[in-house]
Amino acid sequence: MVHVLSSRVLLKPRDPQASRDFYGRTLGLSVYREFGTGPERGTVYFLGGGFLEISGRAVSPPADTLRLWMQIEDCAAAHEELSERGARILRPPVQEPWGLIEMWIEDPDGHRIVLTEVPADHPLRYRP
Repeated sequence: MVHVLSSRVLLKPRDPQASRDFYGRTLGLSVYREFGTGPERGTVYFLGGGFLEISGRAVSPPADTLRLWMQIEDCAAAHEELSERGARILRPPVQEPWGLIEMWIEDPDGHRIVLTEVPADHPLRYRP
């Protein structure tokens, strides 16, 4: 059995500075650490129980296989704030049939991000 102590998602964006602006300024993620120098330096952001690392540079568009899922406190407030900050909103907050409230946004490279709110009365909030 592998005992995982920490984890992170690594993104190689086509435009590292645009991605740092998006994740750092638009989404407001806090920086965990930075390393290297120059435009392709690495920046690691806190991502709830994990980390998101922006480093290097991609030469081609990303594959349509990665989705980031982030649980947040209030999708309606996030929708308003992210709209004001110029984030690309793919879908405003909607309560899904399974009870979660989800909104979808996109980063500068087209990676889809699902922002999810767990309502107070949702079963995920309670454990028997």
